[in-house]
Amino acid sequence: MVRVAIVAPTLTVRIGLRTLLGSDERLEIVGEGVSLEDAASFGKHDTLSAEADVVILAGLSLSAQDLDDLASEALSHPAVLLIGDAPDEARKLVELPLRAWGILSPDVQPDELVASVHALAEGLVVATPAVLKKMIRPAATQTFNLEPLVDTLTARETEVLQLMGVGYANKQIAAALGISEHTVKFHISSVFNKLDVSSRIEAVRVGIQRGLVVL
Repeated sequence: MVRVAIVAPTLTVRIGLRTLLGSDERLEIVGEGVSLEDAASFGKHDTLSAEADVVILAGLSLSAQDLDDLASEALSHPAVLLIGDAPDEARKLVELPLRAWGILSPDVQPDELVASVHALAEGLVVATPAVLKKMIRPAATQTFNLEPLVDTLTARETEVLQLMGVGYANKQIAAALGISEHTVKFHISSVFNKLDVSSRIEAVRVGIQRGLVVL
């Protein structure tokens, strides 16, 4: 059973999500709130929602305080699913120290929503391609003074970077390439060093700028 908490400012959205998720008997709604402040208090005041595996955020505008709440201990364990199409908010989300994250467009289909919740509960990353492209492409259109790579990426590292670019988590990359997760982590560490970056989003941005990633 996957336990889900819903955070949305309007009752209509919360009812809609509850109805869609209620169609799958493997999902259980254990908490609801109207803001990130409510979500951050789940682990402090509500025993049911303290056990949530996935927290869904819909129709929210993430402020600096909201990001602090998301990164707090109360929300560090559950995976977080953001439903929205604002690339800036999506970029903020993926930089947080969350166990897993997902980004879906507001017109997500019911079966996609249910499947995404299950994937997040397993620690996988979920992202709608259109939203992911919006996150990365604005940065790729800027003018950069790019220094040549000190070390060229190997063919395998390029494959790993490409799969990172389409939103694959380590486990998915390992399955796609037929290698272990440990080996994937090794390749990602090497990619970070060669591209001089410290996060997956930065690696993909630089990869696009250098023509190493195609979306």
